[in-house]
Amino acid sequence: MPKTVVLVGAIDTKGREFEYVKGLLNKRGLTTLVVDFGVMGEPVFAPDVLRAEVAAAGGGDIARLSTGEHKDEAMRAMAKGLAVVVRRLHDEGKLDGVIGMGGSGGTSIATTAMRSLPVGVPKVMVSTMAGGDVSAFAGSKDITFMPSIVDVAGFNRISRRIYTNAAGAIAGMVETELPVTIDEKPLIAASMFGNTTTAVDHAREILEGKGYEVLVFHATGSGGRTMEELITDGYITALLDMTTTELADEVCGGVLSAGPERCMAASKAGIPVLLVPGCVDMANFGGIATVPEKYRDRLLYEWNPDVTLLRTNVEENRRIGELLAAAANAATGPVKFLFPLGGVSMLDSEGHEFWDPEADQTCFNTIEANLRADIPVIKMTENINDPAFSEHAVETLLGMLR
Repeated sequence: MPKTVVLVGAIDTKGREFEYVKGLLNKRGLTTLVVDFGVMGEPVFAPDVLRAEVAAAGGGDIARLSTGEHKDEAMRAMAKGLAVVVRRLHDEGKLDGVIGMGGSGGTSIATTAMRSLPVGVPKVMVSTMAGGDVSAFAGSKDITFMPSIVDVAGFNRISRRIYTNAAGAIAGMVETELPVTIDEKPLIAASMFGNTTTAVDHAREILEGKGYEVLVFHATGSGGRTMEELITDGYITALLDMTTTELADEVCGGVLSAGPERCMAASKAGIPVLLVPGCVDMANFGGIATVPEKYRDRLLYEWNPDVTLLRTNVEENRRIGELLAAAANAATGPVKFLFPLGGVSMLDSEGHEFWDPEADQTCFNTIEANLRADIPVIKMTENINDPAFSEHAVETLLGMLR
């Protein structure tokens, strides 16, 4: 059965370009489905999903949005609506890959829809913005960006080559079958930071020896968000969340926050999760000169010339504890806490720079005080990087899986 490529774009202002790409894909035997989100004029050719349907899915009225007087409203409605339409097409089995082309506005709308799709679904975005920082457009999804070099506006010897390459890229992605393997192992996600590397590496080795495949995510904000997305999309069997440091950045305004919803995905998905207050002793900033003035008299540690760590205090640990307890309380599946009383990071061990038992204990006490009565808390005297701690963490998670 032919694969289906969904083309998303403004078929009024970019219609000729999309018609060209559509023709190339059809010549390869691929089915195409065109979704129009243009609001400026009449479409150049008849799309399969009309702009009115996209607008309605986003809570907008196409007659109002097409007047040109509500550009910001139109952008929001069409982006929201396109995401709904594209996700529905995927869920109905009518989307094997998606391609968009456009400038900044078209890129924003198209990639909003692409981010609604699971990781692994082919996504190509030809964009005037693709030569710069596309992190805001990509989010935590696997969108392939292709610089348009010239504006997506008509045909010339450069643009025709780019459009042709883009058609070949999405065609190759959807036509290439993933090799069938018979030894796929259950996936366990684990969160890690430089200060918990020893612990997580040890835990990973044990889990792999037990027949699991372990995906380790660096707790850098984007790492935590990506991990949570994969959990939401159903890829992950269980979570060993040993490094919840992104919540420290959320509380302190650090640069590596994954947002206040960090730790919630596993709870909502109902998968087994072992929560550890790992590296909650530190919030992250850039070079020392970038640290906010209000923290200049606090304990700071220059991890490297580009990363400065702020030691979290008692009040900040209280707030982190509240967030962790709230995430656990929302769990619909098995959840447990494991506390490292000997320190939550490499720096937070007796005799080292961030050793502060009072701040750590405040986090632990706050979690317990706010936790559902049926959620177990296990306390160990070791530091988080002690082999005995990571071994017990694995044993506990495996017990939850059994």
